[in-house]
Amino acid sequence: MAHGPVQDWREGARKMASRVIPVDVFDLVIFGGTGDLARRKILPGLYRRFRAGQMPRDARIIGAARSELDDAGYRALVAEAVREHLEPEKRDEESLAAFLETVHYVTVDARGDAGWKELCALIREGTVHAFYFSVAPSLFGDLAERLRAHRLADGKARIVVEKPFGHDLESARELNRTLARHFDESQIYRIDHYLGKETVQNLMAVRFSNILFEPLWNAQYVDHIQITVAETVGVAGRGEYYDKAGALRDMVQNHMMQLLCLIAMEPPYRFDPDAVRDEKLKVIRALKPLTARDIVRGQYDAGPGIPSYREDVGNPDSFTETFVAMKVEVSNWRWEGTPFYIRTGKRLKARASEIAVVFREPPHAIFGQPRDGQGNVLVIRLQPNEGINLWVRIKEPGPGGMRLVEVPLDMSFAEALGPAAAEVPEAYERLIMDVIRGNQTLFMRGDEVEAAWAWIDPLIADCESCGEPPILYEPGSWGPEESAMLMHREGRRWREIRE
Repeated sequence: MAHGPVQDWREGARKMASRVIPVDVFDLVIFGGTGDLARRKILPGLYRRFRAGQMPRDARIIGAARSELDDAGYRALVAEAVREHLEPEKRDEESLAAFLETVHYVTVDARGDAGWKELCALIREGTVHAFYFSVAPSLFGDLAERLRAHRLADGKARIVVEKPFGHDLESARELNRTLARHFDESQIYRIDHYLGKETVQNLMAVRFSNILFEPLWNAQYVDHIQITVAETVGVAGRGEYYDKAGALRDMVQNHMMQLLCLIAMEPPYRFDPDAVRDEKLKVIRALKPLTARDIVRGQYDAGPGIPSYREDVGNPDSFTETFVAMKVEVSNWRWEGTPFYIRTGKRLKARASEIAVVFREPPHAIFGQPRDGQGNVLVIRLQPNEGINLWVRIKEPGPGGMRLVEVPLDMSFAEALGPAAAEVPEAYERLIMDVIRGNQTLFMRGDEVEAAWAWIDPLIADCESCGEPPILYEPGSWGPEESAMLMHREGRRWREIRE
């Protein structure tokens, strides 16, 4: 049967999705190698890259933690993590056995000298050696100092730093200064897993490689932009950390800020790490200041069989927000007058992350006033069911006049790429491979982190000083009603989102 253009495109896309470019031999040390993040994300992700042929068979994965384990014990832990967190179709025992041969373990004291001699013996001279700080931020400085003292902070070294990167501007600056005493900025990879998602990178591809969108990407044609990151789960298990952070520190300062930057940034002169991050920094510096009166803060209440946030964290007097909605404005030539509406929360109606670019109505409605609808909207879905769709108006089929309906032009990755979509690397997989390659494009630079804190610190301080508790909302809702009013008073509304 002859191939049509759509079928040809799908086959080409599947071939591209399955193309794997191997990285060079490396040694990767995971400090906190027995912890939750290592078991859930880092180790299963490395196995997937090994199984895909991207990770060399003579690479070394070295777990480092306080637990008293040997290589055999750690390999058993790694095998258990892979089996628990990957579906059967994404693993097989033969490749897992080969992967485990790359795995080693050292018991290390982050603040003492125990274990460092053994760790140094496993690091091969001349290979890229990356150190993943999957530990509490209070240990970042100690680890950096130990790496320098044991001559591991050389030109081949890279460190990966997990969030939270500071608790406020001053702590972020101090952490940057501490790391800078031992490593060059080009060696520091501040990781935000949202930037490793396939659709987030496709956002840049859609904007900057299609003449169709970039001329319309401004205040003249865009009415407003919505960014939603919604979770159905609560904070049980993270209560101690979350009650000191809240949604503003945990989500807005990093994840939401990064998504806003990628939407609002100017085209970089080339796809280069510093060129991209220069443009993101300009967006953060152009944000208008906000006060507590400008945002909606919420906290999930108890529901049928569901404990309240205060019960989850064991703090009956907590004023910590689990939901935030705000209108953000970017004061520059491109976006002046176009609002960015941001909302994020826990115990919401659906688990979903999406960016919606809502375009203005045509200047003259030749078919009469459009029905109540959303018009032209470009929707970038980050999770679940990653993909992009564009809502357009067409004629409703049938006789009886020109009646318009809205339909999506849909590109779901799973549908468009078929089985190859299952092999697309997840966020942590891609980002770790970028560390090995030395590509910092999807990682935050020190001045970028500090600029984000400089913007949000006064807002957090104002919220804390006003003494008003967050508004309680029902689990399974879309947050407080005041969030809807934030948009209704300007004649807009939040998009309806389903999982």
